[in-house]
Amino acid sequence: MVTKIISGKNIRGLLLYNEHKVSEGQASLIMASRFGTDLDNLDLKAKLTRFEHLTEANSRVKTNALHILLNFDRTDKLTTAAFQQIATRYMQRIGFGEQPYLVYQHHDANHPHIHIVTTNIKPDGKRIDIHGIGRTLSETARKELENEFNLTKAEGRNKSQELDINPIPLEKAHYGKTPTKRAIYNVVSHVLKTYKFTSLAEYNAALKQFNLTADRGKEDTIMFQKRGLVYSIINEEGKRIGIPFKASALAGRPTLDKIEKTFARNKEKRLPHRESLKRRIDQVLGNYHDLTKATFAQELKQQQVAILFRQNAEGLIYGVTFVDHLHKTVFNGSDLGKAYSAKALTAGLSSTDRLKAPKKEPLIPPALPASRFLPSLQVQGEKEALPEVTIELPAPTSVLETLLKQETEYSNFYHPRKKKKRKKRQEPQVDQGLS
Repeated sequence: MVTKIISGKNIRGLLLYNEHKVSEGQASLIMASRFGTDLDNLDLKAKLTRFEHLTEANSRVKTNALHILLNFDRTDKLTTAAFQQIATRYMQRIGFGEQPYLVYQHHDANHPHIHIVTTNIKPDGKRIDIHGIGRTLSETARKELENEFNLTKAEGRNKSQELDINPIPLEKAHYGKTPTKRAIYNVVSHVLKTYKFTSLAEYNAALKQFNLTADRGKEDTIMFQKRGLVYSIINEEGKRIGIPFKASALAGRPTLDKIEKTFARNKEKRLPHRESLKRRIDQVLGNYHDLTKATFAQELKQQQVAILFRQNAEGLIYGVTFVDHLHKTVFNGSDLGKAYSAKALTAGLSSTDRLKAPKKEPLIPPALPASRFLPSLQVQGEKEALPEVTIELPAPTSVLETLLKQETEYSNFYHPRKKKKRKKRQEPQVDQGLS
């Protein structure tokens, strides 16, 4: 089991996010604790009023909303009743058992998981301290629940053994196929959650893979000066189509301030995958004497890498960005090294393609003469030369097979010559009677 606690300042936003998932058929409300009514009688207004009544009891506390995610391995077969029991005991163990909370089961990934929405403001207006709760109370609760419900354990697993909690692959945004605002939100939330980037340009490189762009506007506009950000769907030529939406109007508020906060930690997270990306780029470059820009991009695509050349108004290339879909990382070319910068790559590209000649496979050596594999023949006394024998052998599949085979076939033909027994010399007999 993997747990994640996200604190926020907008309980309404967290609630609307999960309710939106319910309306789209991607989630269902499975539990409402301390709301004083059945789920069927609980509408959005009642949910929001219950939470806001508490948050208004202490207006000085700005961070007053909690979004808790409990993720389970795909092999964990859990019923709705099990989800309810796990959520109840988890909230009790982290000190939120007496708080009102809603439990949503989401169906938008290929692993079972639930979302819990609550507030840390008590009815008397006091605040529940949540500092470090993820590595203290939550971690203890996780371990206890894994044993109690026989869940797949998250502790002790390395990168190649992580819980199977991969999301369902995201489709590109297409104008008119899905409501624009929903399509934008789906892409933005996916990219923010899974890709590692360290600048707005790298963020846009990842968004472009799903036909989306984030724009600050021109530098002389009020939007740019106030650090505004709008999202738009783009077509295959990169042109904006449809109605743009402000970041503040989307669930989760993916504003410029929020995005920039991820840059520092993303820089560390993407570092282990840097060499893997360089090796795959080198592999493509190493296959060609001459390589065109189009072929370079197509070959990289086979390696799950997208390349984007940044051009100015005159069409001159001034930058290059690589999007590694295998490890969900984004790198500016110069961050990989000088050889991967826009200047170095464009200088090496050609107008035609010319593959390098494939390496010739080494020829199978001819079968060695039989005498090479025969055991040396020693006789007691003089050495006897072996008669010449010509034997045609099939090409051996391996030296070991040849040795074993020949030892069997020829051991019956050649044997050391046995030493003849010398007859005992008889001494002449003397007739003693004639002496």
